Amino acid sequence: MEFGVFDHLDLSTAPLGEHYESRLKLIEAYDRLGIHRYHLAEHHATPLGLAPSPSVFLAAVAQRTQRLRFGPLVYTLALHHPLRVAEEICMLDHLSGGRFELGVGRGVSPHEVAYYGVDPSKAQAMYIEALQVILKALTNRTLSFTGAHYTFRDVPIELEPVQRPHPPLWYGLARPEGLPWVVANSVNIVCNGPPALVGQVTEGYRRAWAEAGQDARALPRMGMTRTIVVADSDSDALRIARRAHQRWHQSFMQLWNKHGTKPINAFYPNNFDEVQREGFGVAGKAATVRDVLAQQIAQARVNYLVCRFAFGDMTPAESQRSLELFTQHVMPELAPLSP
Repeated sequence: MEFGVFDHLDLSTAPLGEHYESRLKLIEAYDRLGIHRYHLAEHHATPLGLAPSPSVFLAAVAQRTQRLRFGPLVYTLALHHPLRVAEEICMLDHLSGGRFELGVGRGVSPHEVAYYGVDPSKAQAMYIEALQVILKALTNRTLSFTGAHYTFRDVPIELEPVQRPHPPLWYGLARPEGLPWVVANSVNIVCNGPPALVGQVTEGYRRAWAEAGQDARALPRMGMTRTIVVADSDSDALRIARRAHQRWHQSFMQLWNKHGTKPINAFYPNNFDEVQREGFGVAGKAATVRDVLAQQIAQARVNYLVCRFAFGDMTPAESQRSLELFTQHVMPELAPLSP
């Protein structure tokens, strides 16, 4: 079992510059305490994501860490010029000595895409085509490509990544229907759903991987995200989680509420007690958190746990204490688990 962190870098109560600095200090602690990866979301025009240019923030992460692997989850490719993204990937991979991980997708919010002047109905096709361009640019010294949205002819490619042929690929997968592409391309996945649904995805991945004749030892990482708060008592952890989740959920829903719509393939209850009942998160003392996560891992059959330790109005001290208790008392107990 490996452990990562997913971060919206959503609105807190601190000034923005202070918010960035405190999050970077927490990321230094992820690096120091043995977390394997840091995944950063990309959002626009919403308090849910205050790092709308992931590459800028990740450049700072590259310089503040030594072992931690990191990357976007995901670059919203319909909003980016693919040649520019390929260049930024190479820069980040070199700045970090080959620690970059490439998460890609179309983006979960049609409203954010539309604010950039992109037709949401075309975002999926643009994302697919942009990814083709990026992968060609990362593996060739000259780029030629003709598609419906992008055309390049004999473009010189001066940068190449440290990791060959390209950094590891990541994708947020909501349902088993998306498995054919990720299996065919050996893509690591992260799921947000309850354990039973995550289990359907992971079982489908294993089955398709075996049917394709792939080595079981090379199976990509199949992760699930969980909001986690660890404190010295169950009551302290729940108090923090209930308060912070309320602020986070307001940010999460702001654009959807503005447009009178509901999230697509992304559901989170509006109170933390229901979050726990539905299996999206857990708050408690270390033993409580350990037991809940062990049960979920067994049901979901994941080989990667992606944690959210900082969200809403959690203070840096609360997040730091939660992380320390998790890495000291929970992570060592979960690490030997094998789905």
